[in-house]
Amino acid sequence: MSLKAKLEAIIYAAEIPITLDQLVQLAKESVLNNGAADESEACSHIRAALEELIADYANADHGIEIRQLAGGYRMSTKPEQHDVVRAFAKSLKPPIRLSMPALETLAVIAYKQPVTVPEINEIRGVDCSGVIATLLDRKLVTTAGRKAVIGRPILYRTTKEFLLRFGLSDVGELPSMEEFEKLVAESFQGDLLPVQEIAELSTPPLGDDAEDPALAAAQPSENDPAA
Repeated sequence: MSLKAKLEAIIYAAEIPITLDQLVQLAKESVLNNGAADESEACSHIRAALEELIADYANADHGIEIRQLAGGYRMSTKPEQHDVVRAFAKSLKPPIRLSMPALETLAVIAYKQPVTVPEINEIRGVDCSGVIATLLDRKLVTTAGRKAVIGRPILYRTTKEFLLRFGLSDVGELPSMEEFEKLVAESFQGDLLPVQEIAELSTPPLGDDAEDPALAAAQPSENDPAA
């Protein structure tokens, strides 16, 4: 990798402006290994490479630039591109903020889908009807037919939107129960229903339900009083 490429990667990854001294400390060993006589010469090479990199990004073909601010260097969009970037930012979906009850309910559905409201209520120990409505409205869960038991309650499962929001390709990429409980505990610093309890009341995982004669795939009917 060229010296300019290394500097470019470091500046791009830095969350705050990175100073020349920091760049030198990070790149000097590589420069010395490539023939620089001493640290002073290595510093000169790094400074020259940085100036070339700044000049490269100043070209009109680039929409971003490397700016010097607050004593360091960082990448930013060029002023002439601010309108299009602002329009893009406005088009992004706002982050989803879920309450702890909603997160707990979503976790039950994610790991035990397809699952009914009575089953969710049994696991969480509270009525989840209102929370389910919120998750449906956010398009994080959807209906998945009805369970073939008395009353034929509606089954719920996660959606493609759920996968997109949580950066998953499929539900098989969900973290283990223990990992999920740890992540939630760290994020919310509160008590969450022990996820192991969900496993004890587990329904078959997604994909195996078609083999279970106790489940039905019929969609809810408007004339069905159980709807």
